[in-house]
Amino acid sequence: MTAVRQDAWSPDDDLILAEVTLRHIREGSTQLAAFEEVGERIGRTSAACGFRWNSCVRKRYEDAIQIAKQQRQKRNYLKKQTIVATPHVSSIAVFETDERGFKQESGTIEEGLSVDAVIRFLRGWKTTYQDLTRQIKWFEKELKEKEDELYRLRDQNERLSKEVNNVQTDYRAVNDDYKTLIQIMDRARRLTVLTNEDEAKPRFKMDANGNLERIE
Repeated sequence: MTAVRQDAWSPDDDLILAEVTLRHIREGSTQLAAFEEVGERIGRTSAACGFRWNSCVRKRYEDAIQIAKQQRQKRNYLKKQTIVATPHVSSIAVFETDERGFKQESGTIEEGLSVDAVIRFLRGWKTTYQDLTRQIKWFEKELKEKEDELYRLRDQNERLSKEVNNVQTDYRAVNDDYKTLIQIMDRARRLTVLTNEDEAKPRFKMDANGNLERIE
């Protein structure tokens, strides 16, 4: 079984996938057979090729798919006419089995699958499923780590917010005390100035004769 590659699809890979798939549709084969062939050519699993075709490439070739289906129907019609025109041909000729074990009834679009092809397809999907499971577990682990980090940062943010609030409260208290101290110092300074001015002014009193005399 071809190992799953982790690199991205190139334009050449998409082109090979489109050409091979359209050829299989046109020739009356199955898309599964096309995905097997493409996987062998470009080193990918048939499951990866099928996923790429259905999710991306198919949308770009809708018109070409319709043309390929019309060519397949025309081919089946001509094959049926040839069988009718030669009645001595054995009825076994109505069915055509390709090298991959697929068969198609003449004149219809119904397709059969061989057991080996189904097993290969399921094995390819199993490998893809295992890879996806590992990726999911890795993403879940990374998500858990991110959630833990987010919780830690939220807790740290709350703690720092409380510290900032406490600092702001302390600052307002200190600022109020500072203003009060400034006011007290200003009042004390004014009282000191007034006291000095009162002491510097001379004082007088009037004696019994109506004369003023200075009081020391």
